[in-house]
Amino acid sequence: MKFSKRILDMQFSPIRKLAPYAEIAKEKGVEVYHLNIGQPDIVTPDCFFNAVKEYEERVLKYSGSQGIDKLIESFIKYYKGWGIDFEKKEILITNGGSEAIMFTLMAICDAGDEVIIPEPFYTNYSGFSDVAGVKVVSFMTKAENGFHLPSKDEIVSKITNKTRGIIVSNPGNPTGVVYTYEEIRMLADIAKEYNIYIIADEVYREFVYDGLKYTSALTMTDVLDRVILIDSISKRYSACGARIGLVASKNKDLINQILKLCQSRLCVPTLEQIAAANLINTPESYFYGVKAEYENRRNILYNALYKIPGIICDKPTGAFYIVAKLPVKDAEDFAKWMLTDFSYNNKTVMFAPAEGFYATPGLGKDEVRFSYCINSDELEDAIDIFERGLIQYLNMQ
Repeated sequence: MKFSKRILDMQFSPIRKLAPYAEIAKEKGVEVYHLNIGQPDIVTPDCFFNAVKEYEERVLKYSGSQGIDKLIESFIKYYKGWGIDFEKKEILITNGGSEAIMFTLMAICDAGDEVIIPEPFYTNYSGFSDVAGVKVVSFMTKAENGFHLPSKDEIVSKITNKTRGIIVSNPGNPTGVVYTYEEIRMLADIAKEYNIYIIADEVYREFVYDGLKYTSALTMTDVLDRVILIDSISKRYSACGARIGLVASKNKDLINQILKLCQSRLCVPTLEQIAAANLINTPESYFYGVKAEYENRRNILYNALYKIPGIICDKPTGAFYIVAKLPVKDAEDFAKWMLTDFSYNNKTVMFAPAEGFYATPGLGKDEVRFSYCINSDELEDAIDIFERGLIQYLNMQ
């Protein structure tokens, strides 16, 4: 039977594609440290679960396609804390940030249109673009520059008459970069000059380290009609499984068009929305503690990787990922081998090959992305096991 070109062209997620090998290892009794996925182990705030326990309706009904009022109002209150003002008609609740990105691309792009993205980028940007019939055009960022943006001229050189927007993750996934005010200002100038959108994926805004200041694209008040915010509760509240995200913009006409797509899938799960609305009651101390914990884990992982001969990596300043260049020819082969042929003390490590985070063929083949979402003791053990595995793998080559 025939499959669509769309699905055949779409790649498997490099974050999850090795999962079958991990499952086989676990069936053999090997413990697997998961450094491949941004699944926080931080405890989800009690107020989320309390809202579920207190739910007393006898019928679990559809909610409105825009999202329930209480949840939207909670997000409006949250953004006010960041100096960002939204109205109810400027926010749509989505099934995670993933649906928000997909709906955005479908709303602003026709088949064959283009979006430009700094490379390496969150791999699903490419997958969502494939499904929407949109071409990804990338421009390079480099580890030696901390994965910060290149010059305006270099970015502008990628713009054509088919370009509809630029997607940026800030703080960055997979690089952990935190863009400066000047970089966000440059993107705003480009959006204004070339009449394109900024699709601002800001799901990691709570995770900025080393005392750096965070700059949201929504602080660029002269281009608010061109800024599309993508957000999610998954990371900042450690609530990935709730699948609650949003798309927001001061461009009410755009939001009204995206609402058509929201109506086509009826609604986001009602009970999860009710629980997520209660997260606004999370104390500020929760965020301080979580950020301090991740910053400590970042230091543990980076300091350990930096000492391993042959590994090149830059110290990230945000999110909870590190991209590292390894002294291997094929990082995916090494990642598979770690799951199928290596263990130490009956443990091994899973990480994400970085080739899938690039659009340019051949790039990232010797790189991996680590997530530091496991506790500090396990992280120290995991990187020790990783180093032992790398040494043995290299000795076999």
